[in-house]
Amino acid sequence: MISIEDAIQIIKKHSTVQPKSTIKTIEKACGYFLAEDISSPIDIPSFNQSAMDGYALHYHDQPTYKVIGEVKAGDSWNPKLDKGECVRIFTGAAVPNDANTVIMQEKVSVDNDLIKLEATITEGKNIRYRGEQLQKNEIALSKGTKITPAVVGLLYSLGINEVSVFKKPSIVIISTGNELLQINDSLSHGKIYESNSKMLLSCLYSLKFYDVTTYVIKDNYHEILKSVKTSIDSCDILITTGGISVGKYDFIRSVLDEIGVDALFFKIDQKPGKPIFYGKKNDTQIFALPGNPAAALICFYMYVYVALQNFMGKKIVELPKIKAQLTHSFFKKGDKPQFLKAKYTNRKVEILDGQSSAMLQTFAISNALVYIPKQIKEIKKDDLVEVIVLPV
Repeated sequence: MISIEDAIQIIKKHSTVQPKSTIKTIEKACGYFLAEDISSPIDIPSFNQSAMDGYALHYHDQPTYKVIGEVKAGDSWNPKLDKGECVRIFTGAAVPNDANTVIMQEKVSVDNDLIKLEATITEGKNIRYRGEQLQKNEIALSKGTKITPAVVGLLYSLGINEVSVFKKPSIVIISTGNELLQINDSLSHGKIYESNSKMLLSCLYSLKFYDVTTYVIKDNYHEILKSVKTSIDSCDILITTGGISVGKYDFIRSVLDEIGVDALFFKIDQKPGKPIFYGKKNDTQIFALPGNPAAALICFYMYVYVALQNFMGKKIVELPKIKAQLTHSFFKKGDKPQFLKAKYTNRKVEILDGQSSAMLQTFAISNALVYIPKQIKEIKKDDLVEVIVLPV
């Protein structure tokens, strides 16, 4: 049995792979990470651009200007302006080459084709100059940048419609147990509806991992062996849930040993989720999570999440941790480090009731985990505790 810290370090070390890249169109690239630097192919803006509706002036030292026309966004007209001349201009329109300042429309009075300035203005105002945001060949986005909607917008503004991104892993989830029924089955005595595979699938989808296959298998050694062996040969990450403890019908560890999986650790000194296995076979990573739903979900967030982020070359691979004031006193039972379902709001956190590893109802209203180290027994109200912020 190893510590939480050692388990995370082992996963970081062994989930670091040489990322493979693939080409994605921009509209399908959100959630991926750039596999190379992106250089700007153009200046942004690509012309001097008006920052507001108003008048583009060829500046002189008099308050009156003659209006010789107008330029709206999208116009290619580039009129010649002598000193004292101007054009009516609109936000985003190209500023004529001879214009050297723009005054907003609210700060002038208009008399036919003449305007009079009613505010002091200097040269260079209210113009977005060519290359002000990005210059041609400048690095616009660095390798490893996560593609977000804002990144999509920037890439399109650069005229780029496809990029090289790190591939996401292919994932298989296997949920085991004789007691498990599908949602359309009639619930009978001693049976439960299978939820772990759906819960973990939803976690992966919410994190934008979509290459996922799920299986639900009875506690039959040969069926589990066949499914696990086939999955290891076909995916990058295998996640099993259930059957990893030491019961008569807990077959996962024996199956992994028979297949020749290299066990990197088995059992972590923590509560809940002690019986967790991590190993590798060739290039496939294998996580065997507990069958209790809350324990499985905590292990996913603490350990599987790290491997997923590391697989894609992300620099920060753990969930964010912050310090927050506990809203009540708390006494920890037992001598293990604990992850406790909690509600975090405005730098304060409440440890919720219903901490059993089998209980999901409390987890359903949680947005964080409170981590209580091994040596801590009692926490007083308003003491600072470590909070792990869960993805939303």
